[in-house]
Amino acid sequence: MLLKEYRICMPLTVEEYRIGQLYMISKHSCEQSGGGEGVEVVKNELDTHPEYGRGQLTEKRIYLNSKLPAWLKAFVPRVFYVTEKAWNLYPFTITEYSVSYLPKFSIRIETRFENNNGDNNNVFGDTPTQAENVSFLDILSDPIPEKHYKESEDLSRWQSSKTGRGPLEKGWRDNHKPIMCSYKRVQCSFEVYGFQTRTEEFVHRIIRDILLVGHRQAVSWVDEWHGLSYEDVREYEQVMQEKTNSKVKSSQNTHSPTPPRPPFSRSISVTDERSLKKMGVTTAAMPDPSGSSRPKSPIRLNSTPE
Repeated sequence: MLLKEYRICMPLTVEEYRIGQLYMISKHSCEQSGGGEGVEVVKNELDTHPEYGRGQLTEKRIYLNSKLPAWLKAFVPRVFYVTEKAWNLYPFTITEYSVSYLPKFSIRIETRFENNNGDNNNVFGDTPTQAENVSFLDILSDPIPEKHYKESEDLSRWQSSKTGRGPLEKGWRDNHKPIMCSYKRVQCSFEVYGFQTRTEEFVHRIIRDILLVGHRQAVSWVDEWHGLSYEDVREYEQVMQEKTNSKVKSSQNTHSPTPPRPPFSRSISVTDERSLKKMGVTTAAMPDPSGSSRPKSPIRLNSTPE
C-alpha cells in the first residue's frame, strides 16, 4: 500500500470553497464526459455514515478506458469503469474507489479543509503523515499535462472581477489573504505481485494531475460560482448531473462497436494465469474450436462489467 498526503492551498476561504467545490466537480465532470467515457452519477442523496453521521452520499461510475496505459489495458474489459463512493461531511470528505473484478485494487482519500496555508502536520488527528510522504502542490507553478492547459485557467494571468483577487505571484502561499488548504490523505493499494509498485505509482501520478487541474479550475472559475447559495449550487449540480449522464449514455449507445479483443488462450503462460487469478479475474478451460486433441487452455471470462 502506498500512502501519501497532498496539501493544496487556494486563495479562498473554507466557507467559499464549499460552494466552489460542488460547482467545480459538476462542471469538470460534464466537460470530461463524452465519446462513451466520463462520469455517470448513480446516486446523490442525503444518508448517514456509520461513523461520522449525516452527510451527502454520491456514487459514480467513471469510464476511462482511453486514459489507461497500454500495459494496464491488457487486463481490463473494453467497457471499463471505476466505482466512486464519496461522503461529503464538509469540511471533511471520504472518497473510495474500487473495481468489481479487481478485488485487490482500492483507493481511499480522506480530505480536510482548513483556513491556513498547509502548516497543520496532524490535521487528521491520529497519526501524522511522515514528512517524506507529504507533498505540497502549487496551483500556480506546478506543471500539468499540456492537454489540460487553458490560458483562462492560468492563475498567473487570472483576475477575479467579483473578489478582486489575482493574479497569483511566486510565494503567494506565504502571504495571501484569504488562504485555505485542502489536505488529502491518499491510500492506494493493488496487491498483485509484479504489478503492485508500478500500478500504485501510476495511480498517484494521475491523482496528482487531477488535484492540480481541479483546484486550479475551482479558483479560476470563481466569478461563475461566487455569490451562489448552497441551494443554488445544488440545483446547478442536479442540472449538470442530468446533462453529464445523458452525454455518457448517448455516446455509449451510438458508439460504433469495435472488434473484440483476442481472448487470452494459448499465448497466456502459467505465470500470467496465476497473476490474473490474484487480480480476481476468472479463467476457465474452453474447448479447442479446431477440434484437435491438444490440451484445453484458459481464456478470460466476465469481460464486461456486471
